[in-house]
Amino acid sequence: MKKITILFLGLFLTTVAFSQDSEKAKSLLDEVSAKMGAYKNMYIGFSQTLSNEDAGIKEGDEPPIRGEINLQGEKYNLNYLGNQFIYDGKNLHVINHDEKEISISEGDIEGDDGFVYPSKLLTFYKEGYTFKMGKLQNTKGRKIQYVILNPKDSNSEIIQVELGIDAKTKHIYKLIQTGTNGSKTSFTITKFKNNEDLPKNFFTFNKDKFLSNNYIID
Repeated sequence: MKKITILFLGLFLTTVAFSQDSEKAKSLLDEVSAKMGAYKNMYIGFSQTLSNEDAGIKEGDEPPIRGEINLQGEKYNLNYLGNQFIYDGKNLHVINHDEKEISISEGDIEGDDGFVYPSKLLTFYKEGYTFKMGKLQNTKGRKIQYVILNPKDSNSEIIQVELGIDAKTKHIYKLIQTGTNGSKTSFTITKFKNNEDLPKNFFTFNKDKFLSNNYIID
């Protein structure tokens, strides 16, 4: 009976500790989302790297992919992978400047594959994840607190997300996604600005402008 009691007590304490750790992690994420989401707008410059040890691809083998995004509420203007994405809160416009082709779709990127897109940084964690506190790391003189997120969906193509948060500013610094195929995508914020004076039509798609420049709209 004593052994059973000790075992039960051990399981109970483990469950309580896990629950407290999960609540602490979620509380930190909520604090970050609330702080960054309260800005009138944000500019984020970022770099993205890919590694896959199973495939012999190490981080740094290829130059990082660089991009930038301006966010204002649900609206955003993103330059990424050679394309420009303009979401005006209703429709998503994907502009390929090299091919002069534009596709327009209703609604935002769904992200059904589990990949966390730059436009979803502040909200992706709110549904479909479990949380726990990760390591506290010193990076270039900054204390970065990591939170580990695991998708609840067993069919997700992403098995883990590590979100690095600057412990002082409560801003997101880095996001690392590990896929089911062993690939690891690292997204690092290299430049950050907030509350800038942007043109009124910054998040508006100017159809006439592109048509006059011989763009093809699907």
